[in-house]
Amino acid sequence: MEQEQGARAKRVVLAYSGGVDTSVCIPYLKREWGVEEVITFAADLGQGDELEPIRLRALESGASRSLVGDLIDPFIRDFAFPAIRANALYEGRYPLSTALARPLIARQLVQVARELGADAVAHGCTGKGNDQVRFDVAIGSLAPDLKVLTPAREWAMSREETIAYGERCGIPAPVSKKNPYSIDLNLLGRSIEAGPLEDPMAEPSEEVFAMTRAIGDTPDESQVVEIAFEQGNPVAIDGIGLDPVSLVRRANELAGLHGFGRMDIIENRVVGIKSREIYETPGLLLLIRAHQELESLTLAADVVRYKRQIESSWADLVYQGLWFGPLKQALDGFLDCTQATVTGVVRIRLHKGTAMVIGRSSTSDSLYVPSMATYGSDDRFNHRAAEGFIYVWGMPIRLWAATHRKS
Repeated sequence: MEQEQGARAKRVVLAYSGGVDTSVCIPYLKREWGVEEVITFAADLGQGDELEPIRLRALESGASRSLVGDLIDPFIRDFAFPAIRANALYEGRYPLSTALARPLIARQLVQVARELGADAVAHGCTGKGNDQVRFDVAIGSLAPDLKVLTPAREWAMSREETIAYGERCGIPAPVSKKNPYSIDLNLLGRSIEAGPLEDPMAEPSEEVFAMTRAIGDTPDESQVVEIAFEQGNPVAIDGIGLDPVSLVRRANELAGLHGFGRMDIIENRVVGIKSREIYETPGLLLLIRAHQELESLTLAADVVRYKRQIESSWADLVYQGLWFGPLKQALDGFLDCTQATVTGVVRIRLHKGTAMVIGRSSTSDSLYVPSMATYGSDDRFNHRAAEGFIYVWGMPIRLWAATHRKS
């Protein structure tokens, strides 16, 4: 069916990364599916100098136009910062560095398609990955009339065969056949998979990492970092106010210097299989850890406990491609409400791959009352009141115990 849709599509906007699959998509769409014009769109999400070579590679691969959009600022403000406020960690570990980019790219693909009069959009995701779900669902939410073409789900080629197909079309392999890692990079982090990493017992070699130092190469001296938040958003590091993009860059530098932010995960994909993923997310993980700690100081106990459930659901929705869905919108309302009082400073010590919280303060919103917490002479807690509290609190279990002793 998708091949038939491709044959009817004259102008297609392709989400382009410059990797093996998206590069091969260009000649494949034209040769196999008869698409007349392929326009590529690459999102600048903080990759740096890679974008111009990627733009040129698309033209060399047969694209009629190769567009690059600067999405760095909205990526951080509208996607990363909400994830920090949500303490979003998929399955309690992965901070969604790749997943957060997909709804933004999908939104931009739709906009480009509308502006250029395209009748379809396309991506190079395979049938077993998460990104196919995220793109398809997001585009379907935003523009249900646009066809979504997915040649990599149809061509049934192995990675080696895909590289060979591209070479027959005059496309140099973007990766080595002997070292075929699949890497996704943006300002929030790197994800690395495939190749030797498909063996879950194989230790990743140091060559796969780029944002974090090996422990042996980190400074011997620890470094204390202070991160300031206003209403749940990070606003300053070490007393220096920074715009969102600069702040994330600085957090990456500090955490990466000390080797913090590496993850080796067996991950449950949306399609039901497990995969082995390597992530580097130094700054994002550091900011989430600091934010969690500040919430422990400024949010009521029942709010913190309930928010943990919301955080897990929010992370699941983002991972599963449901950014534009009604449940996430409803959860955003709860999260936004909780952040009104999350203002303060968290102090963290970075050393040899660790980030240990060593201090936290909030001048306006702290629920930590020294005169109630102290055991010193300033103690204002009514110790005698505890007896009545414990009597009432323990009554249900005493009644239960008395009933079962009789039986």
